[in-house]
Amino acid sequence: MNLPFPEGEVREFEYFIGPQHVGITGNFGVHLKAVGDEIVEARANPGYLHRGFEKLIEQRRWVQNIPLVCRICVPDPDVNEVAYSLAVEEIAGLEVPRRAQFLRVMVLEMSRLQAHLLYFGGIAGALGLYTLPQWTVGDRDYLLDRFEELTGGRVYHIYTTIGGVRRDTPEGFTQRLRETLRYLQQRLKDYDRLLFDNAVFKRRTIGVAVISREYALSMGVTGPNLRATGVQADVRRDDPYLVYPELDFEVPTLPNGDIHDRVLLRRLEFEQSIHILYQVLEELDRTVGEPVLNKEVLRNPFDWAPPPGDAFVRVESSKGEYGYYVVSNGGIKPYRVHVRGPSMTHGILVLEDLLKGARVADVAPFMFSLDVCPPDIDR
Repeated sequence: MNLPFPEGEVREFEYFIGPQHVGITGNFGVHLKAVGDEIVEARANPGYLHRGFEKLIEQRRWVQNIPLVCRICVPDPDVNEVAYSLAVEEIAGLEVPRRAQFLRVMVLEMSRLQAHLLYFGGIAGALGLYTLPQWTVGDRDYLLDRFEELTGGRVYHIYTTIGGVRRDTPEGFTQRLRETLRYLQQRLKDYDRLLFDNAVFKRRTIGVAVISREYALSMGVTGPNLRATGVQADVRRDDPYLVYPELDFEVPTLPNGDIHDRVLLRRLEFEQSIHILYQVLEELDRTVGEPVLNKEVLRNPFDWAPPPGDAFVRVESSKGEYGYYVVSNGGIKPYRVHVRGPSMTHGILVLEDLLKGARVADVAPFMFSLDVCPPDIDR
């Protein structure tokens, strides 16, 4: 047989995966060098769709930043609104009404649910199980309907603001959200049959792209990716905020740290978020008519400024821990804002390191299993 290169010579190939690949998160790509189908070098390319958030925030007045920070993570935007507002409120010493705190928890858990639905569809698409993305995207729309009803927006909600939330729930909202939650609970059985109990899913994910407990802790892995290594770490329990200490929920963990456990863990968390939301809805039904906003900020929102000071807050998102460090010098704009999201660790450091020695076919499911928000990297 005539070969185009001498027999026995090792040939190195370059592969470009993403951002158009069904299993790649958003505008994210990976540049690979491989010998055959074994990767010898990986370089992540998060793209430049959204960037420079921290400096943009410092050029805008305090209240004007609410519509901006949610862009840092499009699939799970509400966590940034809440984290930023909590930091500013801590500096200003603002008290947030109790009902508003429950409403914030409600939108955080609703956002977690819709983000996990995108995740389930993405990982299934990366494995060639193309029916599930159609189901999960369609089911996610039912949650977006509730968001649109509550906030006026489907993707960016801009609902949380400094001092509380923008508005109360419309009439009949809690009942309609309960109906949506009951539907999603039933739908999980179909997801189990198509994905989680599927032999293809198990063969492609069990023992693949393993992150050990020790490696995860040394690299600063957070959120579901850390809990999938057996570490029970969740900011909602470890450093509680809002009314999470009053709510009953579990923090599930799994031991193996592979793609399978990272995906399955989010399925377990999906059920816990539904459980949390039922409790929140009961409280909202009991507190109808109570205030949802501290109106001190509204007296003159564009000239309002907190006193000099700084604050750091942590919030648990569907992708991991978000930390906001905010500094005020007493002016009408933030003096300094630093956002510490999970995607730099998961999407750059861990991905590039652990892809070495992997197979080309495993790149997309590995990438999607880490659940990265590209704008969070170049913030």
